[in-house]
Amino acid sequence: MNKVSTFLQVGVLLCGVWALSAPAQSVRETARELVPQVQPALSAEAAPAGASTPGPARTIGWEQLIPAGWDPYKDLKALNLDGLKDNDPRAEEALKKMRKMWDNAPINPLLLGQNVRLPGFLVPLEDVPEGMKEFLLVPYFGACVHSPPPPANQIVHVVLDKPNKRFRLMDVVWVSGLISATKTDSHMGAASYRIDAKALAPYVEKK
Repeated sequence: MNKVSTFLQVGVLLCGVWALSAPAQSVRETARELVPQVQPALSAEAAPAGASTPGPARTIGWEQLIPAGWDPYKDLKALNLDGLKDNDPRAEEALKKMRKMWDNAPINPLLLGQNVRLPGFLVPLEDVPEGMKEFLLVPYFGACVHSPPPPANQIVHVVLDKPNKRFRLMDVVWVSGLISATKTDSHMGAASYRIDAKALAPYVEKK
């Protein structure tokens, strides 16, 4: 199982932090109910190996934003959810630790400074008459809106060179531009990356 699909499955357990305030709902029940709602990350071609230079836009996938060796669910490895009672404080503590780790998730330095092209779902950060100029790009539907934010290295803060009125919440798009390790904390989630976008287009999957 690759890193992206693994953290997507484990990521829904973060909803247990919210569920812990409801005595009738257990961490185990919450996880099992929410797992089917998580969608896989959008696919993209692998970027060729090379130096971190601007050049032509390289198409990358979300798994490439995760640095080698980073374990997004290490705090849950030793926790047997099936062996816990409802609202067990050990589960709450593990979920809180994982959320903190995810909000400070490390970046892949090999991508920095490259001109990349990445597909994702759009989460606006503003709603102004002249059009949207900043948004978060996320790998699966509902992230940061209908479910807790994914790790910060799976959220990209996108800044457009000019406002855009074409796209709305959860539209699927291609974003192209220079990628940097600029940390952004917003009301919708923390992002480890930023793309200063030169192009924004509807996502069309390869046949």
